[in-house]
Amino acid sequence: MGIVLPVSRASTDLAIDKLRRYAPAVAEPADFDRFWRTTLTAAAHVPALVDVRPEPTDLRLVDVWDVTFAGFDGEPVRAWYTRPADVPTPLPAVVEYPGYGRGRGLPGERLTWPVAGYAHLVVDNRGQAGRYGRGDTPDPHDAPGGPDPATRGILSPDTYHYRRLVTDAVRAVDAVRGLPGVDATRVVAVGNSQGGGLALAVAGLVDRLAALLVTAPFLCDVQRGIELTEASPYGEIARYLAVHREAEEAVRRTLSYVDGVTFARRATAPAHFGIGLRDDVCPPSTGFAAYNQYGAAAGSDGPAREMHTYPFNGHEGGEAVHVRRQLRWLDAVLRSTG
Repeated sequence: MGIVLPVSRASTDLAIDKLRRYAPAVAEPADFDRFWRTTLTAAAHVPALVDVRPEPTDLRLVDVWDVTFAGFDGEPVRAWYTRPADVPTPLPAVVEYPGYGRGRGLPGERLTWPVAGYAHLVVDNRGQAGRYGRGDTPDPHDAPGGPDPATRGILSPDTYHYRRLVTDAVRAVDAVRGLPGVDATRVVAVGNSQGGGLALAVAGLVDRLAALLVTAPFLCDVQRGIELTEASPYGEIARYLAVHREAEEAVRRTLSYVDGVTFARRATAPAHFGIGLRDDVCPPSTGFAAYNQYGAAAGSDGPAREMHTYPFNGHEGGEAVHVRRQLRWLDAVLRSTG
């Protein structure tokens, strides 16, 4: 286990020495494991892959396919599958989850992983596209809650938007393992912000994950997040409660079923984290809460993990510097296990 932490103080959250030790007792529902086992078992009754068709592009060094897979309740979810052109051998696969309000975008928007030699699946966020990026997957569910994705169906864990989104994220791994040209034994979950929260959920729910790369994760230590920042998406939940004061108990209960700290405790894959210490969107302490308890259910020191911090950066984190660290770390991890 390696930790790369400069001696610095976060301007928006706890001091770095406190962040290193921050491991809150996050509320964990007694039926947490049963809830997710039941949800995922129901989803698995439908074969994961629905449709895979070549996507014409102007890119000569990669091949792209338009993928549809069965997510929550068997509903179709869209994704782009990209891999280096003219490479016949099965490759490790990176499943990437975009951030809040983004979709899968257009083919060729995210080329880092295929250019680095990986098979790459970038997954649509159902019902979220149009804020910051394009997507094609609706969320055909309606339940009491607020108008934003973070508050949609929030009065019950059964109807919450993130129950569906987490299920889609897990099913994406099932789908990528069935795609041609993928080494199904070496699948990696990657995400930033909301995508980081979804990747953490995958690490806690999916067996035989090869590695996890997560930056600035959303949905970690959520109860603290909604109290600490006014920025969206946490701020959307706070603003909902500012109007619906009587809903606080129900909302807090729902959030406890999707907290990344609880998923992180159950994870077993080696993990690489990155956090900007001036992040006022996903406060640093909430990400450290997941990092400091990552793999705790496994006992001893848990799986290998690293944290990289950027003391003068916010939600953007280390950007290209951090991506370079991710590439080098993942290459070393897969070489050691493959």
